[in-house]
Amino acid sequence: MPDSRVAPQTVRYRERLWVPWWWWPAGFGVAALIAAEVNMGVRTLPNWLPYAILFTVATGVLLWLGRSEVRVTTGADDTELWAGQAHLPASVITRSATVPASAKSAALGRQLDPAAFVAHRAWVGPLVLVVLDDPDDPTPYWLLSTRHPDRVLSALRS
Repeated sequence: MPDSRVAPQTVRYRERLWVPWWWWPAGFGVAALIAAEVNMGVRTLPNWLPYAILFTVATGVLLWLGRSEVRVTTGADDTELWAGQAHLPASVITRSATVPASAKSAALGRQLDPAAFVAHRAWVGPLVLVVLDDPDDPTPYWLLSTRHPDRVLSALRS
């Protein structure tokens, strides 16, 4: 019987791209406003029900928006860069750089290659650019949102 165990991986860097803290009061404010409107329009509902439902929905949406994660892992074979469920071995990375928040619109706009892999979150300022050299993959580069691009790049390089 073949050995089906997965080689252990060491996490060098991990970052969860949560939404900013001030989105939570704004989200709950919108939920409360809509719940008040529902209460005024539908008198047969218990007053607490729209609030309970819409606050739960607001919490779910904000948690769902912050679900993405960037991490760098090291296993028995190679170092890998992960963006959500997508992963990339460091052996196919030829160059990497930080894209500051001031150059973000150009990198995601007129300079963006349509074949690039982009994991962008609007509420995160800087980006990491990772250029690939993989004959089996038509993707020219990855562009990832991260709050600490220097930490991601140093974890990849070490």
